[in-house]
Amino acid sequence: MAITVLPEMPADAGELSIWPASTALLPHGALAVGGVPLAEIAARFDTPVYILDEGEVRERCRTYRGAFPEAGVLYAAKAFLSRAMVRWVQEEGLGLDVCSAGELELAVTAGFPPERIVLHGNAKSPRDLAAALRLGVGRIVIDSPSEIARIAAAVGPDGRQKVMVRVVPGVSAGGHDKIRTGTDDQKFGLSLTDGGAHHAITRIIGQPQLELTGLHCHIGSQITEVKPYLMALRRMVGLMARVRDAYGVLLPELDMGGGHGIAYRHGEAALDLTALARRLRAELVEGCAAAGLAVPRLLIEPGRAVVGPAGVALYRVLAVKHTGEKVFVAVDGGMSDNPRPALYGVRYAPRLIGRRSTAEPRTATVVGRHCEAGDILAEAVELPGDIHPGDLLAVPVAGAYHLSMASGYNLVGRPPVVAVHEGTARLLVRRETFEDLRNRDIGG
Repeated sequence: MAITVLPEMPADAGELSIWPASTALLPHGALAVGGVPLAEIAARFDTPVYILDEGEVRERCRTYRGAFPEAGVLYAAKAFLSRAMVRWVQEEGLGLDVCSAGELELAVTAGFPPERIVLHGNAKSPRDLAAALRLGVGRIVIDSPSEIARIAAAVGPDGRQKVMVRVVPGVSAGGHDKIRTGTDDQKFGLSLTDGGAHHAITRIIGQPQLELTGLHCHIGSQITEVKPYLMALRRMVGLMARVRDAYGVLLPELDMGGGHGIAYRHGEAALDLTALARRLRAELVEGCAAAGLAVPRLLIEPGRAVVGPAGVALYRVLAVKHTGEKVFVAVDGGMSDNPRPALYGVRYAPRLIGRRSTAEPRTATVVGRHCEAGDILAEAVELPGDIHPGDLLAVPVAGAYHLSMASGYNLVGRPPVVAVHEGTARLLVRRETFEDLRNRDIGG
């Protein structure tokens, strides 16, 4: 269904810098993304609703391919996955990084080549591993010693599965303690410091059913500096050299994970992708030359940086409450569709859309509808002083870890996902209804 867009007006580049590139200011306070006015999406699909700009997703995939022309770029499916997203990623030439049998099955049934998929997970279930072997997944990243024998046994005496080892390089990076994964005090990977990684490599080399193709590390999420990646890469190259010296094995792949930081509000730092690509490549070539190693193929796993800035969450205001000096603006969503502010303090920049306000701005806190004091979507943000029930609020940078982390709290149902592209809006994932929730409950 094509939707007519009003003539574009000049947009403030700073104000909209964190929005999709297709975003346009329209008359009377309206806003369009992908050529579709957001207020029309609210009217057609109701609220809350996630909006995903297909053009922005594709362009970000192409940017990664351009920055890393010789590397393998794997989209991290945990950020957001749907059949349409699988198709976009495949068509743009990326591989896929999945963390469960569910993500893997969805990708393969949507037509994604399993040999271009890598399976992760610190605690892979028997179902995860069975699905990976049955579908012919390209790589399994071994995260604990117990997985070595389990995978080898499941492969059988005549089979062979390509694997990597997730190494903890001892590098601390990331925007919050809960998303730092490069140090020994968290659940992922095998330690470089205590020899756990080297011991696992020794065992894998001794398993004829397993083919060790390389090493993997992931040091954290929402990282905005290049330096931690360079530190991790040096340590990974050093381990590859020790593997060569000890066993005569040359590992052809090095996966440096993802965690590339993006800006959620205007003025925040984001990772410089061009600088990352240039300096990673230079460091890899220099380090391998010094160690006498052939340069392995580099792999990276961006998720948030591909889909996060392509998404917008749209809410309707239900209530405005003045409590002392504070103003609470309650909307029809909350922590069930975006738990990230409650989990690790992510700060968003909601914007009034659908009407132009001349009222002076006032500091307000945007809260959800759930029975938790911590159900806060955006704290201490500037909104028009005349905001009232029925108004629409749009939250940019909402493409990653919203639907994928959404819950059934209070049985409100998860929002739909609507794709916009070249003036057309179409439903990708429908709204979860009360009938859906009721049908799962078979007790009596």
